[in-house]
Amino acid sequence: MAEFVGSFAASHGPNIARNWETLKDETRDWVVTRFGELGDRLKAAEPDVLVIHSTDHWVNFFLDVMPAFCVGIGAEHEGPPEPFMKPVYPHETLPGHEGLGRHILERAFAADFDPAYSMRLKLDHGMCVPIWQFGLDPALPIVPIFINLVEKPFPSPKRCLAWGRMVRRAIESYPDDIRVAVLGTGGLSHSIGETTMGWIDEPFDHACIELFRNAPDDRLATELDAMLENTGNGGAELRAWVISHAAAGSKGFDMVDYIPMPEALIGCCLAEWRA
Repeated sequence: MAEFVGSFAASHGPNIARNWETLKDETRDWVVTRFGELGDRLKAAEPDVLVIHSTDHWVNFFLDVMPAFCVGIGAEHEGPPEPFMKPVYPHETLPGHEGLGRHILERAFAADFDPAYSMRLKLDHGMCVPIWQFGLDPALPIVPIFINLVEKPFPSPKRCLAWGRMVRRAIESYPDDIRVAVLGTGGLSHSIGETTMGWIDEPFDHACIELFRNAPDDRLATELDAMLENTGNGGAELRAWVISHAAAGSKGFDMVDYIPMPEALIGCCLAEWRA
């Protein structure tokens, strides 16, 4: 049977890639050091497959079709299409894991979820900025799972907790002898395309970190739901962290570091769940 070997989360600000050569030295050093540390932790878990949750940034979906969840079940997916990603992560294709992807999809339906699925997805900066900075082998198979976090209505934090628990059960019921890690990417606070663009809501970020550290699931879901209504639209991406949290059994949160990063327009944070 497959083994769940770790749960992780990281910010994915596109300006980390877009402005890589012009970031302040201290910002670039922080990114290299902190993302490198989380990458080392992930690699130490020796996963054979990485299940990544992120939002799609109008690359695969638009307003004509916007699934709440979409599971990538193909044997291969496309690398990041954004021009600013090409110099730093030039991989045209990335391997998927068809067997585990299909198994998660089937278990989702059995658990009364109704996700979309795709044989071939484009993995944009949301997934590829962290795996680039982690220094992961591009041959590591990925099961990409997109969550709608760009256009309301969004899955609730309560629903994301249930999804994360389902993903954990799906991994542990997969019959092949493989090691599987879960990664959620996005956040923390940021505001994109709004009049508050560039605002980093530090009180929100610190409150979220404390919820992951100490709150039971019901309080985390209720308080995060309320907090997300009063911060920038990019805060919606915390739902990917909620999924990683639930996959880890909602315990063991261990923050690598957090800083407000104006150059990337985000509150930048990285964490592992030591479950």
